[in-house]
Amino acid sequence: MVKEVETTRASSLDATAGPPITWINIYEELLNITGVDGAGRLKVKSGYRETFNKLENELREQFIYNILDKDLIELGHKWVELFKDAIEELKQVADLYAVMLSRELKSFTEDILSHLKKKIFIYTNDLLRRRIELEEYERKAGAAIRTSFRTNLRSIYQNWVFIKIVKKIVEDNGTIVYPENKYLPLERWGKQKTGVIPPNTITYTPGKGYLSFFLEAPRPIGWEDTSDLRRAWKLYTALRPDMLVYGGRILNIIQLGVDPPIKRPNVIIECKELEDWYLRVRDIKGPLAQPLTAEEWRNKWIEGLWTGLADVLGVDREKVTETVKERKGIRLREYHIVTLYKSLYKPDKMILVSRARIPREIKRELEYDHGMVVYDDVGFSEEKINDIASILVEHAKPDSEIILKLQGELRELFEKAYLKAMSRGFKGSVQEFLKQVLEKYMLE
Repeated sequence: MVKEVETTRASSLDATAGPPITWINIYEELLNITGVDGAGRLKVKSGYRETFNKLENELREQFIYNILDKDLIELGHKWVELFKDAIEELKQVADLYAVMLSRELKSFTEDILSHLKKKIFIYTNDLLRRRIELEEYERKAGAAIRTSFRTNLRSIYQNWVFIKIVKKIVEDNGTIVYPENKYLPLERWGKQKTGVIPPNTITYTPGKGYLSFFLEAPRPIGWEDTSDLRRAWKLYTALRPDMLVYGGRILNIIQLGVDPPIKRPNVIIECKELEDWYLRVRDIKGPLAQPLTAEEWRNKWIEGLWTGLADVLGVDREKVTETVKERKGIRLREYHIVTLYKSLYKPDKMILVSRARIPREIKRELEYDHGMVVYDDVGFSEEKINDIASILVEHAKPDSEIILKLQGELRELFEKAYLKAMSRGFKGSVQEFLKQVLEKYMLE
């Protein structure tokens, strides 16, 4: 049965005081000014286009408030502000130009309501084209809203923890040495196309060494044919912790042909943002899935493509004959999945950060039975996780390079000297210039 929950928020189209309007009321208004042609395309009655645009937008907005109450959306806004503040603090402390977000997270942090509206645009169009009924719309569009909202809050908390850890390392005399362009990525889109999994960042602490951070790795890499896909398959199905941390300058963690298909991390950090995360269960299917051939992969892609496009274009969808058989997964509680990460990847240390308090018996099991370091009841208090930076630095490893950090007047003086040398005909690199300066000093 479709819920007709009235929102406490009055319709922006309702100029007079009256009872709250529901998304179903708006839907019924839209039915009166729309129709469908023979090809299944949506048609708006002449002279009603502006009214349609306003009502359609209001329908999506009211539906979102029907799925997520205003208090929950307000909580999302608070998390976004805390996240943005953390980014600005890191940029200032680490002298970064920008922190790069995924397209999904960037859209969410810019405007939560507009982002969620975009998530149900297609479903709303299908509803107005009479392709789906109200019950199906509520089920599918509602699921899309809840999934997007939860996923982005999870990303915000995970990235907030990462940012605070890196900030503390920098404050404790560390330096971000990678990426060198001072644009710190929190996303991985397109970074594996060349067949490697690069780090999100590398820090350097004098006297200790380097730490390489990988967010949500391992991820799939580029492949061309079935043989490539079979070798890379485990990267599609591997369990994916929130953070992998390696001592040293590690620019690629892939080790195809072994299981798991990546280098063993020194530290894993897993973040949990939900109040009751330890009660939740998840189906673990990936590690049990059979590898696909390139042809099977292509068929699955084409099937999805035709399912979406054929309906919009009003043509018959070709029958796809290939059927891919996959094994069933296993169902585990979330805190058992955390222990699975530890047993599978075998890090030197496993750290769990929980925003909420964890029941004593579960925390004891994680700490004493599985040897994890647990930080619970953290909220958004960076003081409660500052120790993590110290733990990580103990796993840092040196390299043959020495990192010099030039700031303020020293940086300005060096740049002027280098430019002056170039104006006098010097054509070497910064390293060659510095070498000549040092050699000249040693000869005096």
